[in-house]
This record gives sequence, C-alpha cells and structure tokens, in this order.
Amino acid sequence: MQKTLLTLTLIAGLSTQAHAAEEAVAYRYGMNLDIAKVISITPVADVCGVVPVEMTYLDSDGAKHILQYSEFGSGCSN
Repeated sequence: MQKTLLTLTLIAGLSTQAHAAEEAVAYRYGMNLDIAKVISITPVADVCGVVPVEMTYLDSDGAKHILQYSEFGSGCSN
C-alpha cells in the first residue's frame, strides 16, 4: 500500500512539472526564438479585432514550448 501511494505521488509530481513547463509564454518584440518544428497553432477567432493565438513548437533540443501572440481576427469584412 505504501509503495503504491509513493508511486502515485511521484507520478503526480512529474505530471505537475511537465504541465508547468508547458505554460504559454507571451511573445515580446525582439524575443530570441528557437523554433525547430511547429506542432500546432490554435485557430484564429472569427471576430473583428486582435485576438490571442497560441503556437506549440519544439526547439532545436526537442523541448516543447507554447508561445502566445496576438493576431488580427478573421471576422472583419472589407
């Protein structure tokens, strides 16, 4: 029983660390980005105005990152 509880506690701790490492970082002008492979980009909202978008990518070391930036929505008519 103690061994199972210890194992579950360890797994929960590792899961929390992995989740914390994947929190979105807000883009700042001039940021030095190391993007080796884009995994996904959230769809742009169908609104007229600036909306947040998140890009998940791998750097050259294979570490996963989430970058949040602003993009103009696709809901404006000409």
